[in-house]
Amino acid sequence: MDDDVFSDQITQLEARSEALAVSIERCRKFSLAAKFTIAAGVIYIVLAMLSVISYTSETTITAIAAMIIGTVLLGSNATTWTQAETALHAAEAARADLIGRMQLRVVGEEKQTLH
Repeated sequence: MDDDVFSDQITQLEARSEALAVSIERCRKFSLAAKFTIAAGVIYIVLAMLSVISYTSETTITAIAAMIIGTVLLGSNATTWTQAETALHAAEAARADLIGRMQLRVVGEEKQTLH
């Protein structure tokens, strides 16, 4: 194959890797938000049980709903995160393979010229 074809494929793989890295970063943020939501629900229920804050059924239901939503979001996000990381590793491996198949020359090596 021609090195230009390899270069184009490498460029495409690098763009894909960057997009996957952005997706993984977004997953990290969603994971943090989900954990915060779960923690907020748990903290409210614990404080209500200890009579530190006033108990109302509406806010308790809201706290339980927050814990459920956080758990669902965390589980769904974990699957997306795993799939994105797998795809990122595959793209990096394909990029490394393409670079390995290119006929690169070492800088400073004398190139033969025909006169």
